[in-house]
Amino acid sequence: MNNIHECIATIAAGKKLRHRALSLATCNGGSFAAAARTCNTGLSSASKAIGRLEGELGFTLFQRSTRLLRITAAGKHYARTARNALQDLANCEAELKQSNDSPSGTLRISAGVCYGHLVLRPLLPPFCNRYPSIRLELELNDLHMDMLEHDIDLALRTGYVKDSRLVARRLSPMDFLTCVSPRYLEQHGTPRRAEDFHQHQWIGFRIKETLELQPIFLPDDHGVYQPYELERSHITDDGEAMAHMCTDGLGFAQLPHFLAKQGLASGALVSLYPCYVLPQPDSGVFAIYPKREHLPAKVRVFIEFLTASLSAMGESANRTWARDWASLVSKSKALPRRAR
Repeated sequence: MNNIHECIATIAAGKKLRHRALSLATCNGGSFAAAARTCNTGLSSASKAIGRLEGELGFTLFQRSTRLLRITAAGKHYARTARNALQDLANCEAELKQSNDSPSGTLRISAGVCYGHLVLRPLLPPFCNRYPSIRLELELNDLHMDMLEHDIDLALRTGYVKDSRLVARRLSPMDFLTCVSPRYLEQHGTPRRAEDFHQHQWIGFRIKETLELQPIFLPDDHGVYQPYELERSHITDDGEAMAHMCTDGLGFAQLPHFLAKQGLASGALVSLYPCYVLPQPDSGVFAIYPKREHLPAKVRVFIEFLTASLSAMGESANRTWARDWASLVSKSKALPRRAR
C-alpha cells in the first residue's frame, strides 16, 4: 500500500508519469529520437529522463551503444505491463464516458411523499419503458437530505432551494386552492367573506421539519389574498391525509395544486376561490441535482421526460393548470369564482 501511495505522490509531482511515457514511446519507436518526437521533447531530455527512471527502478530498460539501442528483458516486461495498464485506463475512461453519455445505470431519486405518490409514481412505467437500461432507486420522504452525502442523483422538492452546491430547475409554481367537499357545503353552507370562515371547520397542515402550521391566505373584499388567522379544527402532518379529510367533509383545506387535482377532477372537491399564487418567484416545485460540468445522461433524460409529462398536464416552470380551474368549476356548476 505504501508503494501505491508513493507512486501516486510521484505521479502528482509530474515526473514519473512522463518518464514512463517516454520509456514506452522508446520501446514502440525503437529509439530515443522517436520517443522525443512522440512526446514533443528534445533528444537529450528523453535520454536523461529514461536514465532517471532506470535509476529509480533499479534496473536497466535499454542496452545502449553508439550504434544500437536494444530493449532488455526487464524493459520488455515493464513495457508490456505499462501497455496493459494504459489500455485498462483507456477502457475505464471509455466505459465511464459511455455511461455518462448514454441513459443507463442506476438513477437514485428522492422526492417528497405526496408529490412522489401523486405525480412522480404514475410517470415511472412509461419512463422505464422508454429507457429500459436505467434502474430506478426511489426514496420518498419529506425531509431535506444532503444529496451529496447520500449519493442522490436527483431530488424533487417543493418550497425554496438555497444550496450553492446544487442546481435547482423549476418544474412548476406551487399554487394553492381553497378546497371543500360539496357534501360539507350542503350541510354547513357557503362562506361569502373571509370572516365567515370563523363559523366553519378548517383542516390545518403541520410542517414536519419546523412543526409550524402552514399559514392560511384568503382573498379580501378586493380579491387580493391576505394572510388570515383561523382556528384549525383538525390538524395533520400528511398532505394526502389532509386531502382525504377534506374530501370526507371534515372542513376546508388549502391544498397545493398537485394534492387538489384528483379530488377536483372527480368532483369530490370544489375550489371556492381562484388559486392562490405564491408571490415569491423562487418558490415552487424543483428538480434538484448536484453541480457538475457534465450532467449524466440518465439524469438529463429523466428531467426532460418529467418536464414534457408535466407540460402535457398543463404545467410549466411559470404556470399550473390551477390558474385556469375557476372557469372549469364554473362550467360544472360548482362554486362561483370569488366569494362576495
